[in-house]
Amino acid sequence: MFETTIAGSLPKPFWLAEPNKLWPTWQASGEDLARAKRDATLLWLKEQEDAGIDIVSDGEQSRQHFVHGFLEAVEGIDFEHKVKMGIRDNRYEAMVPVVVGPIRLKGRVHQVEARLARAHTRKKIVITLPGPMTIVDTIADRHYGDKVKLAMAFADLLNQEARALEKDGVDTIQFDEPAFNVYTDDVVKWGVKALERAARGLKCTTAVHICYGYGIKANIDWKEGLGQEWRQYEKIFPALAKSKIRQVSLECVHSHVPPHLMALLKGTDVLVGVIDVASDRVETPAEVAAAIGLELKYVPKNRLFPCTNCGMAPMQREIAIAKLKALGAGAALARKKWGQSRISKRKSDSDPISPTSKKRKPGKPRTLRRAGRSRPR
Repeated sequence: MFETTIAGSLPKPFWLAEPNKLWPTWQASGEDLARAKRDATLLWLKEQEDAGIDIVSDGEQSRQHFVHGFLEAVEGIDFEHKVKMGIRDNRYEAMVPVVVGPIRLKGRVHQVEARLARAHTRKKIVITLPGPMTIVDTIADRHYGDKVKLAMAFADLLNQEARALEKDGVDTIQFDEPAFNVYTDDVVKWGVKALERAARGLKCTTAVHICYGYGIKANIDWKEGLGQEWRQYEKIFPALAKSKIRQVSLECVHSHVPPHLMALLKGTDVLVGVIDVASDRVETPAEVAAAIGLELKYVPKNRLFPCTNCGMAPMQREIAIAKLKALGAGAALARKKWGQSRISKRKSDSDPISPTSKKRKPGKPRTLRRAGRSRPR
């Protein structure tokens, strides 16, 4: 009960990439860069374990950006001649690559990170992928000429990689769709359909993360103009509740999202954001537990998973670690108050996260004691 996890990215160490940036420059190249990515992944696995996080992530340490990390493995995309484009309904501008021909995968995308994580932790693993709608909102198109057609093409590629990740031993595959909170009409028309296409055939747990963006100035300024109640979820939650996606990860704490909207996700696991990624203030465990208690009014305790509001890539590393510890400790307090002191192990548990899927045999992975002793601060 109250299994903790994170929504996505974690800060990159200074020796891997420029710190505190959403689009950082790598500090090395070639094999040195590959080695640094592996080291950073191992370090964050250990930090999550130490913090008491139950479902751990690679922290997206091998990706410069959560979308472009996938696009770099796709043929038919020109990265040499990027163009400036407004994304998230022109909330901010970014230099983006261009689709110039039919798209297909060059090979595996996140195999190294997934297998590395599976070999070095006994915890459940979540790997994130960008969702189809968010991809087409973060790339220019000079070939397909139709946003929906392009999204479906990307959904097929995402499904190809997701099926391979499942075979690598990944327990949860999460599709990141911040664009869902921007184009709510399109979500209902074709966004959920594209998402289901990306997840078709998967037996592992599937999730979608929908938030109001990283804790950067452009997103904070945008939120200030959304009014006293953020009701974007109200339009898209019913469609998601009817979909085949089993978990929804959402922004909650310190937002203006009416908590009762979570009741629209009846029958769906809810990854509730109880850690604010737009503030450097570190929550106390008691505050995290109180936030969990508030959401219990609308989400059954067996379906509530405490989480971060969004990824923490732009955050200072020490602050992110402290917030992870608060998340783990706060969930422990909540278990003590509202349920078992430990996460229950039910015979009906067929999936490491949800009671309805088939149990995975992760093998005999190694621990991270060696990496924990030498991690740089």
